[in-house]
Amino acid sequence: QVQLVESGGGLVQPGGSLRLSCAASGFNLGYYAIGWFRQAPGNEREGVSCISANGDSTWYTDSVKARFTISRDNAENVVYLQMNSLKPEDAALYYCAPVPDRPSNWNSERGPYNLFHSWGQGTQVIVSS
Repeated sequence: QVQLVESGGGLVQPGGSLRLSCAASGFNLGYYAIGWFRQAPGNEREGVSCISANGDSTWYTDSVKARFTISRDNAENVVYLQMNSLKPEDAALYYCAPVPDRPSNWNSERGPYNLFHSWGQGTQVIVSS
């Protein structure tokens, strides 16, 4: 079964850190660029960060630049999102998905999109004191 499984979310105080993991099963994650997305209640799902299949290119939405870092370990079939200096507005359900391996797409008006036709369960991030 081909799927991506997100983990690592939780409750953290403002200014705290979390590291999210995106693990693949049933396919080789190393063949795909991977994006992290998030959706807060009442909001549309938005792209947060992307990394190319070989790890050479990354992208971040403006609101998380200098605070979040995306990385990948293709040998372990995992992509990470290190989130530092978390703010209440970062609270959301976070998802990962394969995205086009084209940085020009990530920066476009449309932004990154899920190449698969479904989403995983996501991992919940709560930022609250």
